[in-house]
Amino acid sequence: MESRMTEGRPLTLMLKFMVPLLFGNVFQQLYNMVDTIIVGRYVGPDALAAVGATGTIFFLIMGICNGMASGFTVLTSQKYGAGDDEGTRDSFTNGIMLSVILLVVMTVLTLSIMHPILTLMNTPANIYDDSYSYISTICMGLFSIVGFNLFSAFLRAIGNSRTPLIALICSATLNIILDLVFIVVFKMGVSGAAWATNISQAVSAIICIVYIYKKVAVLKPGIRNWRFKRECVRKQLGIGVPMALQFGITASGTMVMQTAVNQFGSMAVTGFTAAGKVQNLLTSGMMSIGQTCTAYAGQNFGKRDLERVHQGTKDAMKISLVYSVAAGAICIPLLPNLMQIFFESGVDITPYLEWARPYIYMCVVTYIGLCMIFVYRHTVQGCGYGFVSMLLGFMELAARLATAGLSMYLGSYYLAAAADPAAWASTGIFAFVLYLIVRKRMLNTQAAIRTDESEV
Repeated sequence: MESRMTEGRPLTLMLKFMVPLLFGNVFQQLYNMVDTIIVGRYVGPDALAAVGATGTIFFLIMGICNGMASGFTVLTSQKYGAGDDEGTRDSFTNGIMLSVILLVVMTVLTLSIMHPILTLMNTPANIYDDSYSYISTICMGLFSIVGFNLFSAFLRAIGNSRTPLIALICSATLNIILDLVFIVVFKMGVSGAAWATNISQAVSAIICIVYIYKKVAVLKPGIRNWRFKRECVRKQLGIGVPMALQFGITASGTMVMQTAVNQFGSMAVTGFTAAGKVQNLLTSGMMSIGQTCTAYAGQNFGKRDLERVHQGTKDAMKISLVYSVAAGAICIPLLPNLMQIFFESGVDITPYLEWARPYIYMCVVTYIGLCMIFVYRHTVQGCGYGFVSMLLGFMELAARLATAGLSMYLGSYYLAAAADPAAWASTGIFAFVLYLIVRKRMLNTQAAIRTDESEV
């Protein structure tokens, strides 16, 4: 069910909204983890490395597509918060049509440039073919993967975080079954894992679409809504394009980081990949907090309640601090156990742990910086300031480029592993400063509007 977040205690509302999101994002990460676990156990360590070597490419592609699609839904949140039902439906249909155009372009583009990208990233020869097979198959299924993220984002925009969770649970269950069938029974290798992801994501997208058309009147469009509205397109592109660029810029930095790791061989890539999957699972909570901030800020900004937006931001940081400490406390002692699930029983993971530990340990101590990025970036995005995303993306890129570049120059794996932590620490501080600047600007704009209204 939809929920208006413009009334009630912010902390309570955000926690209620966030919990389903957290479970949903965990299931989303389990999608990727199950692929990796089954590939590692039933195909082998080289296949595990092949999937891992494409992780940053996948992050780049999905970041651009989902960043743009998520940007399209911010206007929906604002219209819903303002009580404009017709505007909510217009933003819904315009967002869908813009996303279809984007996906056609991205599918053709990614399939045409994949070989050069893998070569440029120094992908080890023994895993090159499997890497290409996996990522090219994923690109063929962009419509299903982005489709779910788009429609779940529309539901979150109107305060519904439960339905996407249900869809993800169904999808994750199907993904596990298909992984086993395609990889274990039909021996399809890494491409089987990719097809399992594509099909299961398509099912979750269909669940969201059916729910919207049957249960969500405020999003159910009429024929008159299925045409481009100039104002909607302008605002959605104005938010979506900077968000897509931010994800693209950030992903470019992670690709450079992966390139730096690749120079140390397939064993390093395998250990780093397994550690990265653990890392992604633990940081799902931070992503959930960020998504909550987008919906909360969007609705309250639409109602012009900036003080309530600020209170929500403070509450989100309190939640983030607690979560960061808990995640680090879980990760460090349990890392060997978490790593073991990616390997066949009896495999000695000690050599792989030597590559995983430096990355995980450095990440844990900079979790609060990552939380600051999620909270402040998503808050200003919800208020329509998409350009901030782009600035933060450049900051992350600069930090990763500097650290990974030094790693390749000096031949130091520790510097390669420090690329993410360096980006989080520096960009987290930058995000806080930008948030204060944007908040001051919004308050000044609101004061000027109120002055003009009182004079009239």
